[in-house]
Amino acid sequence: MMFQQLKDEPVQMHKDNWRKIQDHVHHPRLFDLDPDLLPLFQYNCKQFASPQECLSAPEFLDHIRKVMLVIDAAVSHLENLSCLEEYLCNLGKKHQAVGVKVESFSTVGESLLYMLEKCLGAAFSPEVQEAWSKLYSAVVKAMQRGWESLPEGD
Repeated sequence: MMFQQLKDEPVQMHKDNWRKIQDHVHHPRLFDLDPDLLPLFQYNCKQFASPQECLSAPEFLDHIRKVMLVIDAAVSHLENLSCLEEYLCNLGKKHQAVGVKVESFSTVGESLLYMLEKCLGAAFSPEVQEAWSKLYSAVVKAMQRGWESLPEGD
């Protein structure tokens, strides 16, 4: 199972960090990091004129809440991430079906780390950054297995 490498991660640190930031979550840098992500967020065939318009749209904010629920589930189940394997794999399949590329998740990860750094301030040490990077990477790898389980062209 891919999640075993996280068994030694500082569970309480993740939970404490998450508790501090979970109500302050947004991804203002997402489109600065990769403007090509904007077309993926077209809701009800509405095309956003600018990243700022998308960032403030209720549909986008709802999507961000869903992303944060996935991170919350990973933090809550850090000691047993394997229980999320099927859910994350299916989530990966859903993202592939709407045209998301696996590479896009690294941009989301950068945005998440930036948010953590801004919210945690001096507490965002290299060790904290590494721990969060490992956790996010484990989530993305599980989602990526959803891509890999689909035949080419599906």
